[in-house]
Amino acid sequence: MGFVVRVLINGVAIWLATLILPGLVVVGGETTTQTVGIILAVALVFGLVNAIVKPVVALLSLPLYILTLGLFTLVVNALMLLLTEWITERTTWGLRIDDFGTAIIGALIISVVSFVLSSMTSSSRDR
Repeated sequence: MGFVVRVLINGVAIWLATLILPGLVVVGGETTTQTVGIILAVALVFGLVNAIVKPVVALLSLPLYILTLGLFTLVVNALMLLLTEWITERTTWGLRIDDFGTAIIGALIISVVSFVLSSMTSSSRDR
């Protein structure tokens, strides 16, 4: 159940990031239902990338994390977003990102929204 909630939270975060950033777009889907499905599919791919690839990248870049006092996390998150785009761009649906700067700002928005939504859902579960 935790992974499903995580995918839903990532879906909302990606959707909000696409509303805020003009260079971050989810393509495909002609109806609202199709668009929601595509956003959830992108969130699923993003969640799998974060679960499988991100720990390896974090371990390999540990000196950069230490050197930048943790700010390299933003670069790694942007790279995970770009990897998600790379995976989904081979289809007619998916995530499209203009450049690396957009990916960094998108990763920042997604991280903040995910943190806020995760803290809201975990506090309501604890009661």
